[in-house]
Amino acid sequence: MLTPRFYRLFATHILAIAALVPFAAIAPSAFAQKKRVPPGGNIGVVADERLAALRAAPSLNARLIRRLTRGRLVSVRATKRNHEGVFFCHVVVTRRTSGWIQNEALVMAGRDGDDERLAHLIGGTDEFERIARARIFLNTFFRSPRRPKVLLALGDAAEEAAQQLTREATRRFERHEVPTDGAPEFSYYLNYSGLDRYNRQGVTFTFDREKRQFHYDGAAWRDLLRKYPNSREATEAAKRLQTLRL
Repeated sequence: MLTPRFYRLFATHILAIAALVPFAAIAPSAFAQKKRVPPGGNIGVVADERLAALRAAPSLNARLIRRLTRGRLVSVRATKRNHEGVFFCHVVVTRRTSGWIQNEALVMAGRDGDDERLAHLIGGTDEFERIARARIFLNTFFRSPRRPKVLLALGDAAEEAAQQLTREATRRFERHEVPTDGAPEFSYYLNYSGLDRYNRQGVTFTFDREKRQFHYDGAAWRDLLRKYPNSREATEAAKRLQTLRL
């Protein structure tokens, strides 16, 4: 015969399982989200957001529909050079949104010269811009001979960013004194909000507690050594990693 205690335990287990079900449904979608790929056409990626105005017609004076962000995927349906000599692409952004965007705003994996053009863009911007564009390059041009150069550049930009982040965090925590009787001091630095946008780009920093300095963790340089050990850039990457260990 089943006792009242059995029923109480059974009910408790059922409630616990029911409470976990919503999280089981949410967790995969939360952690497995990927950029939506627009339907049809050749896929392009917005690499130069300065030119990424989506317009109603292939003209720099045409009505602005919206401005696309760096890294946005679009489906390229047609191309056209207007009377001013500016080359435009007709793109689909979503099922309900399409328009014309200047060709130079986009890069495409199968288009000749786009890897070289994006590699050139990586060299002339600030630290975060270099990292973001390097990430687009690595996610788009899997067979490009310029990958070693871009991996080296990504690591160099990240270490430069670490120096800037050190200065910013130090000023921030000088103005707002870190409690000595609470959480460890280094945890305040590693939770510094300035790190967030780099983290979203897959860039992680370490923290030297003695010197109170951020450093890049060297992931791109290690990747370069592993995949392209005979490249000139691999020699430079090894030097950078050695410096991190000093």
